[in-house]
Amino acid sequence: MNTKTLALALATAATLAAADLKIPIERYTLKNGMRIVLSADNSAPVVAVYVIFGVGARSEEKGRTGFAHLFEHMMFQGSENAPKGVLDKLVEGNGGMLNGSTHPDFTDYFEVLPSNKLPVALWLEADRMRGLKITKENLDNQREAVKQERRLRMDNQPYVTAIIDNWPMLAYRNWGNSHSLIGSFEDLNAATVDDVARFFKTFYAPNNAVMVVAGDIQAAEAKKWIETYFADIPPQPQPKHPDLAEPAQTEARREVYKDKFAQVPAVVVGYTGTPKRRSPEYYAILMIDAILTGGESSRLYQGLVKGRQSAIQVEANLGWPFAGPADYREPAVYAINVVHKPNFTGAQLVAQVEEELGKLVKEGVPAAELERARTFLRAQRVGEMQSSYRRAGLLAQYELFDSNPDLVNTEMESLFAVTPAQVQAAAKKLFAPQRKNVLEIVPAPKAEGK
Repeated sequence: MNTKTLALALATAATLAAADLKIPIERYTLKNGMRIVLSADNSAPVVAVYVIFGVGARSEEKGRTGFAHLFEHMMFQGSENAPKGVLDKLVEGNGGMLNGSTHPDFTDYFEVLPSNKLPVALWLEADRMRGLKITKENLDNQREAVKQERRLRMDNQPYVTAIIDNWPMLAYRNWGNSHSLIGSFEDLNAATVDDVARFFKTFYAPNNAVMVVAGDIQAAEAKKWIETYFADIPPQPQPKHPDLAEPAQTEARREVYKDKFAQVPAVVVGYTGTPKRRSPEYYAILMIDAILTGGESSRLYQGLVKGRQSAIQVEANLGWPFAGPADYREPAVYAINVVHKPNFTGAQLVAQVEEELGKLVKEGVPAAELERARTFLRAQRVGEMQSSYRRAGLLAQYELFDSNPDLVNTEMESLFAVTPAQVQAAAKKLFAPQRKNVLEIVPAPKAEGK
């Protein structure tokens, strides 16, 4: 959770009173196994189409790292009836936007358009699900595009290589969890057209997909278009996913990364052994995160940024840096990332973070502070629901991971039922010293650098 301005959150919450949201949802499944969620909001003439596939970096095999991300690029290279460039032209030419992204446990694609252009988005998504253009030319082109993306957005940027590559290797012992989401050049070079075709057939089948249509829609009309475009796409055998179980961590780990692009140091403090999704302890940790980093009134902001004036920026999440509460899947790490002033050492920042965590473990949380965290989370959820795109993404993740998109309406009850005693108990368990992992990122001397 990024440190956001609590004043705005409080204002939003006040405007919408208790924010007892009731998002309309219609959920059904096509005969080919594709799951559909519709959510109407006719307050603005905008619609979001969000398609999510149950495949991400943690589905990759050894020797094929980065394949999920490579395939995300391939999905924009044209399909049977929409050659390369047509997707972008039709969406952007109609005043919309589109994109896709790769995550540890899923890959997503979306279009946001004027609502009278909904059939355009549906047809485009169905056409590439049905018949993606998988050619050697497209593969070679996108292989180089991914390499260039890595060079520009990762290898030449401060902190990114340490966070994307080194942090997972420090925090995890199972290869499925620890390998790079971006992948290596060697594995990218080894990818063949047959590999891509097999990956597409295995993971991009309708029965491994969820589609959410949210915004200004008429449900009956939308369902007719969905049936027309998607219902006859053939399903495939449900793909198998690797065993991602992690051994229990028995001693703390620490690493120092010398970053030639960093101007100021940073430190990541993370704890393994996080709980199962939707368990009471999971909700307790979400409340802990709000207490620690939810806005400028949070403990870490007040303690490190305002109080000691040692930190420049603080962020944290359950599943950081790749996931948050909606798409969190265990095994994962609760991690706190602090960019700090150079007149403080990494060890000092770790000690300061641990001091704040220790207070939570020893003293718990007052009821008033817990209520402040609830207010922050309530306002945050209201803000998410005001965007068709963000609503669609949240509904898709709830359907994919929980088979229950109605969590958008009900999960706040579970979250707000967390008691001070549960918060303290979860903190004691999670912040055990043997579960700790520390990655210090320090500016490398000019003649050095990793």
